[in-house]
Amino acid sequence: MNANELRDKTPDQLRDELVQLKKEAFNLRFQQATGALENTARMRKVRRDAARVKTILNQKAAEAAQSEA
Repeated sequence: MNANELRDKTPDQLRDELVQLKKEAFNLRFQQATGALENTARMRKVRRDAARVKTILNQKAAEAAQSEA
């Protein structure tokens, strides 16, 4: 997922996406601990996607605060 796709979503959709990514990261950590994780690069991608979502959420919050002032 790229940042342009995320900018088109509403803050509620972004929060839902973040929850999903955090659940996936949790499951991947479990798989790694048990030795069942096959695609280790997926962990990095999920972490970065979560960071991307958080960044876009913060940008949207800053824009909202700026427009109110």
